[in-house]
Amino acid sequence: MSKRKPAPLPPDSIIGGYRVIRKLAAGGFGVVYLAVDANGQQVAIKEYLPSTLATREAGQLVPQVAPEKLSLYRLGLKSFFEEGRSLAQISNSAVVSVLNFFRQNETVYMVMNYLEGYSLQEFIVTARELKKSKVFRESTIRSLFDEILRGLRIVHQHKMLHLDLKPANIFITDDNRAVMIDFGAAREVINKKGDFTRPMYTPGFAAPEMYRRDATMGPWTDIYAIGACIYSCMQGYPPNDAPQRLEKDRLELALTRMRGVYSDNLIEVVEWCMALDPLSRPQSVFALQKELSREGERQYTKLTMTEKMRLQFDDMLTDTKNGLKRATQLATRHK
Repeated sequence: MSKRKPAPLPPDSIIGGYRVIRKLAAGGFGVVYLAVDANGQQVAIKEYLPSTLATREAGQLVPQVAPEKLSLYRLGLKSFFEEGRSLAQISNSAVVSVLNFFRQNETVYMVMNYLEGYSLQEFIVTARELKKSKVFRESTIRSLFDEILRGLRIVHQHKMLHLDLKPANIFITDDNRAVMIDFGAAREVINKKGDFTRPMYTPGFAAPEMYRRDATMGPWTDIYAIGACIYSCMQGYPPNDAPQRLEKDRLELALTRMRGVYSDNLIEVVEWCMALDPLSRPQSVFALQKELSREGERQYTKLTMTEKMRLQFDDMLTDTKNGLKRATQLATRHK
């Protein structure tokens, strides 16, 4: 039986002078609310509320934390507060604007601009359902990620990392801006210090080093996620997660299918960003920006007939293996 998630704040709760209207979203590390300030201006407020460490009954304001989890809860709280303070110093259209952050109810709240629009993930799902050869045009991908990288470069210059870049955390506003939301510093601290059986990351977008407690994070960690996001815009689906890739890496094969659809340069950029070895990736956002801006050098190498036949054979082999795996699982269940 799964553990019940902490209840969100009740509508009309007053926190830091803001009135909560309703819950917008909830994840493993917090709840986001739509609220209004004293002037009636709409804002989004994120509440630090890690479901692995805290509980809260409906109608209550203060989270309940077991004594043995209190030190870890406070460590994440400190990281979340410091993240709010750092983000408040950044003024860039591609980085979520933090207007205020404060402590109340034995937790921390981060007040941000309320954005209207849709996540990149929602756009990918919609585009994927059209079943065209290109999920997004290459010019769209380059333009979108040029904007995101401008913001990410500023974030890195402030000695911060995002650590949870994925299409669901890239928001496309109604006025056509791309904005990075939901930074993951508190998640990272809790995962590294806590005794959790599996990392709390999004499969496909987390770099291999995020699965190791002794590994060093850096700009290259966010750059891996950027590569995975571009891959998703090309394929319509996320890549295999890092542990799977370490066992059997099928990235090159998957990208081969995109030859002739997307330029060789864009395919090479994704491979570079998603290198399993952190030292083999771009070491700075600037280096990646420089490569991504090489639009004038676009070439499209189409698959040869032999390569097409090899890929078709590989698909048939994969389908056969998956069929055998499912049959074995069903047979095991019915024993």
